[in-house]
Amino acid sequence: MSKQLTLSTLLTPWGELSSPELSKVIISHLELDSRKVVGGTTFVAIKGHAVDGRRFIESAVTSGANAVIAQACEEHAHGSIQWLNTVPVVYIESLDQQLSALAARLYPLEAMQLIGVTGTNGKTTITQIIAQWLDFVGQRAAVLGTAGNGFLTNLKPAVNTTGSAIEIQHTLSSLEKQGASHTAMEISSHGLVQGRVKTLSFAASVFTNLSRDHLDYHGTMEEYEQAKLSLFTKHQSGKAIINVDDSVGARWANELKDAIQVSLVPLEVDNAVFASHVDYSEAGIALTFSGCFGNGKLTVPLIGEFNANNVLVALATLLALGIEKRLLLDTAAQLSPVIGRMELFKAPGKAKVVVDYAHTPDALEKALLALRVHCTGKLWAIFGCGGDRDTGKRPMMAEIGERLADQVILTDDNPRSESPRAIVEDMLAGMQTPSLAVVEHERFKALQYALANSEPHDIILLAGKGHEDYQVLANETVHYSDRESAQQLLEIVE
Repeated sequence: MSKQLTLSTLLTPWGELSSPELSKVIISHLELDSRKVVGGTTFVAIKGHAVDGRRFIESAVTSGANAVIAQACEEHAHGSIQWLNTVPVVYIESLDQQLSALAARLYPLEAMQLIGVTGTNGKTTITQIIAQWLDFVGQRAAVLGTAGNGFLTNLKPAVNTTGSAIEIQHTLSSLEKQGASHTAMEISSHGLVQGRVKTLSFAASVFTNLSRDHLDYHGTMEEYEQAKLSLFTKHQSGKAIINVDDSVGARWANELKDAIQVSLVPLEVDNAVFASHVDYSEAGIALTFSGCFGNGKLTVPLIGEFNANNVLVALATLLALGIEKRLLLDTAAQLSPVIGRMELFKAPGKAKVVVDYAHTPDALEKALLALRVHCTGKLWAIFGCGGDRDTGKRPMMAEIGERLADQVILTDDNPRSESPRAIVEDMLAGMQTPSLAVVEHERFKALQYALANSEPHDIILLAGKGHEDYQVLANETVHYSDRESAQQLLEIVE
């Protein structure tokens, strides 16, 4: 899975380490979690945001660690070596910011092209469309992100949108060894701030949009925006592809002079890919485009205006990487919806159910506007808000649901340690007529109620969890899936 290096060779960039004993220690696997250390593992102990890994050095050694690389401190200066029995503990300055570079030495990449996608919404859809499309034109592509890591036919669950620097580098190296020519990665704002992709070299970097999210972490929208922008200004970003239909993207395009601008409306700039005509139907999207790569037309079986934008961004990215336009246009109709992203479930004589991951005000608004175009009956919205997260978006999301849907059902998302009732109260505060909202805390029962009270021409948006198959409660995480609920209640047999 990795190169075999000695400890002294691995740490060469951080100074000459005097002990000849270090050249006898073979490093084959790095691990940040002491609980996962087994015989021969090298434990990396950093001062994290929540936990100081240096507290677990002795535990890791007891579990069989062959060496420890630890973050330097006042007690242990940079370059100093402590011995626990026969196990060396080497201290490195600012190790938490060096993980990407450290991992790259053990898990190097040879020729794989990386595509980084950042933004509030659309990352999963765009990375998976890119990977699907590359597969269709004869490449072998993988993804890293919210819905899982690996090849699309065999995704492994991901704990975070962007894993640790060591996990990322190890996974990418492994995927390249399995034949991946490209990997499309979702890049979270947390991952950028924490340096998790610091030394990666991207062939292309994509910006989707920016709207309110993660303010519990970043504090302000300005800080959140700067985190996203850093992919293009502080990283090896390669070709920049920017969605300028987003107001933040339009502003960035003025700063990032070589960026390819993408829009659903005609643009008067040279470096652009834009739609000249878009048709929406229940069967999908027909899109005619023009710009710096010439003209073309494609049809894709996806729903909604923002998916037209996602497809155009993916197309511009692949064209910028030199993929032949004719191959892309010939295979566009084979693209399939991403699981849990505007995913349609239907059965004769019943309302249609659309499962989507929308869990921010902007995403909920876009999902409802997209479905309104397709809806000839009533439009229903079932959604909640997560506990222990940004409370300010709760009334905003309820206001959007009330304004854009015909019937709102407020339910639980991942309440975590918060009272579900208190979360719903925060949401109801954003509504003009809260008495018209139905409150049903159990998501399954909320959908059951909607299906029982809807007509065949209605559309029910079940928003917030998308591909997830779990729900985080106060004291446990339980199995739950909106997709399974839709299939069960519509009596869809797979």
